[in-house]
Amino acid sequence: MFNYTSEAPLILLRAGSAKAVYENRKNIQDIFPDATPALARQLQSDWTNALKAAEKELEWCEKKNIKVLSLLSNGYPERLKACTDAPIAIFYRGTADINSQHMISIVGTREATTYGKDSVHEIVSDLKKNFPDTIIVSGLAYGIDVCSHREALKAGMETIGVVAHGLDTIYPAANRPIARDMLQQGGVLSEYPSGTRIEKVNFLRRNRIVAGMSDAVIVVESKARGGSLSTARIANEYNREVFAVPGRSSDATSAGCNELIAANKAIIYTGIDALTDFLGWMSEAQRNDSIKQGVELPLFLELSEEEQSIVDLLRRGDMQKNMLCTISGIPSAKLSALLFELEMKGVVRPLIGGVFHLIKK
Repeated sequence: MFNYTSEAPLILLRAGSAKAVYENRKNIQDIFPDATPALARQLQSDWTNALKAAEKELEWCEKKNIKVLSLLSNGYPERLKACTDAPIAIFYRGTADINSQHMISIVGTREATTYGKDSVHEIVSDLKKNFPDTIIVSGLAYGIDVCSHREALKAGMETIGVVAHGLDTIYPAANRPIARDMLQQGGVLSEYPSGTRIEKVNFLRRNRIVAGMSDAVIVVESKARGGSLSTARIANEYNREVFAVPGRSSDATSAGCNELIAANKAIIYTGIDALTDFLGWMSEAQRNDSIKQGVELPLFLELSEEEQSIVDLLRRGDMQKNMLCTISGIPSAKLSALLFELEMKGVVRPLIGGVFHLIKK
């Protein structure tokens, strides 16, 4: 009905609810002054068919145990919500927590080589050993994508596939069996309602969700041109870390990865330690050691309301600044100032990778 990628998220957040958008559809510029004339005209059109279609879709989703999450829903992926072009709604079926503490996207060419498959196996195995709660996200396509899902399932880890069509089907059809397994050990997610046609542009749009849902994107193999490079580009725009597995200069399937590294658009992937150190992830043993090294909070420390909200969030566990920004709703610049104040007061301590740790009493 309107420009889904740009104005839709903004108008929904500004209005506070879809109901408010509907109730103000004839004078939308009163609550969203930046609305374009085209959007205003579209919102004033007949909603009868759209409402009937939405009601039918919700009934179908309920029958199929599919969650429909809007930008304003509590369960919406917080990392994705921080992205300016986040979908106004997603459809999700599965068991995994899409707001898990550790999430990594692994993407690559559809023409995966033995080297690429072995690299995926090593990455997933190392994550399993060090951070077994990590959720592996990918696009459920041929090659590196499905290899990532398969390796996660083998390792007993949860894995989420982001698809470019409705959840009434799985494309390619060859991946339907693994998608069924993922419903019991992860899940499948889409921004598209049932009956959506499979079109090329949808796969490109899908890539932004793969990039936005995770803490980092690892490109395992990519030709000089490929969908995984667009995922890496979007991840860079979202200020997410991008890693690339290097390959021989003579290998066509490594050309994209090598170029990402050479252009400083990706960090060279040298192993799990470099990845987790850069992200600031700490194992349980490391976290306990860090806590022991901390100092006690003053008994009568005075905190502002915003400072206290940050402390409350960090009580859940260490968090990267971008996650704090997303969940708290505090603008990045102001959040930086508040974190600095909390550090000066001895309340938080910055760790590597932009992570902040609450100093326990």
